[in-house]
Amino acid sequence: MTSASTPEHEIIIVTPEMTMLWQQCYDIRVAVFVVEQGFSIDDESDEWDETSTHLLVRLVPSLKPVGTIRPVWTPGYYKLSRLAVLKDYRRFSFGRALVLGLHDWVRIDAIKNGRNDEVKIRAHSQLPVKGFYAKYGYIPEGDEFDEDGAPHQLMVATIKLD
Repeated sequence: MTSASTPEHEIIIVTPEMTMLWQQCYDIRVAVFVVEQGFSIDDESDEWDETSTHLLVRLVPSLKPVGTIRPVWTPGYYKLSRLAVLKDYRRFSFGRALVLGLHDWVRIDAIKNGRNDEVKIRAHSQLPVKGFYAKYGYIPEGDEFDEDGAPHQLMVATIKLD
């Protein structure tokens, strides 16, 4: 659902074998984390990229990619990772749409895989955006820590599967 000020868009599920769409997700991540925020290109890929699903926000009808997020299942919890929205599109709440889309994806995946009545989602939040995650039920846990040269906070949400 979009308001008059939000461009028409879609959120699609991108699996690793969808190479062109996966590359669009990666390109958004590089634009935000490497070019804009100055993180190393070497830190942008990790062991989960080859097997993980992404959610991709595209404008319609142009299909311009503007945001992405990556859910990862690790033993015991899901991890919200690589949330990135191009700078010119952040005012349209695409970050919100991606987090809520990830929550929906997690519910479906957890039920499909026979998980319990609730699951945990963990996010390593950069400190300036802790408040953003808090809006969606994420609670800080533990001490702040360094990740790739920037201070982060573990944020954890519990998602009910019913």
